[in-house]
Amino acid sequence: MRLLPPALTTLTTLTTALLTTAAATLTLGAAPTPTTDARTSPTSPTSPTSRISRISTAFSIPGAKVYPEGIASDARTRTVYVGSYADGTVYRARPGRSEAEVFLPAGTDGRRTANGLRVDARGRLWVTDSTTGVAVYDTETGARLAHFEVAGDAPRFVNDLTITPDGTAYLTDSIRGVLYRVTPAQLAAGSGPLTEAHDLSPALRPRPARAYSLNGITSDRTGRYLLTVDMVAGDLYRVDLRSGAIRRVTLTGADLKAADGLDLAPDGTLRVAHNTTNTLTRWQLTHDGTRARLLRTLTDPSLQIPTTLTHTGARTLVVRSQFDKGGPLSPNEGTPTPFTIASVSGL
Repeated sequence: MRLLPPALTTLTTLTTALLTTAAATLTLGAAPTPTTDARTSPTSPTSPTSRISRISTAFSIPGAKVYPEGIASDARTRTVYVGSYADGTVYRARPGRSEAEVFLPAGTDGRRTANGLRVDARGRLWVTDSTTGVAVYDTETGARLAHFEVAGDAPRFVNDLTITPDGTAYLTDSIRGVLYRVTPAQLAAGSGPLTEAHDLSPALRPRPARAYSLNGITSDRTGRYLLTVDMVAGDLYRVDLRSGAIRRVTLTGADLKAADGLDLAPDGTLRVAHNTTNTLTRWQLTHDGTRARLLRTLTDPSLQIPTTLTHTGARTLVVRSQFDKGGPLSPNEGTPTPFTIASVSGL
């Protein structure tokens, strides 16, 4: 993103667009206590009979200006990784620890941001930098194993990524409206340009030039399709990995405006973080991934602008970005409380 404004200015534009589209007014409270109860929103179709969701703090993140955005969990070790949008630091939270530690310092390999994070089946950590592309690291040593960058100087915003069962990574570009791909063969080569795999821009609803669109992305456990969200229009798209067909998923019960991170469980449960509305939603996908029905909505100010989430075991870990406290949403207003990752049960 060499021709774009600095990364924080870019995200300010992005989130301003979201605020306008979503018409949401935020009322955020102080940092949550370790056990904050929140019931499902009354707008949720299942709210009359839903359990109480418990929001607590999983662990803290050291630093006064972290502004975390991405999160990934390693299923083998139960280690959790969190990325800083502010300076590209990647933190590591070991099981049972109450505070994360720095794993990859700010500026490692020239990284300016740390947006999307994923740990693949072989334990390698993928980290996107919205300004350039993606790098892959050894979780044991922190050594960089590979890196891939968008060629040229045209505007781009490499946002989130998912990894399919065959080891292929797919990444969203929020400005170009395309998905990039890194194959296992490219990963073995160690470097190269990020190549476009699917262009969703013709399928997206009309938007101004260079406006933001695609954000979170996930894939089903069989590797049949990808799901990615247009956070401004509130649409979810299905990309068939065999045919390349792109279609809009039929949503029942609500839309996906302000949707950021996506997490798809093997049973078809889709969990979504909606950033500017302090909301988490749970959906049930049909077997073919063409339709999704809203099951639950949880809105609580203690989520502090949730940018993404990862579901592990019986809990959902949610990034509390605090982007509105002196961060990308309001650089000159507000002071963040200590940065933490939330643990949500019952979602």
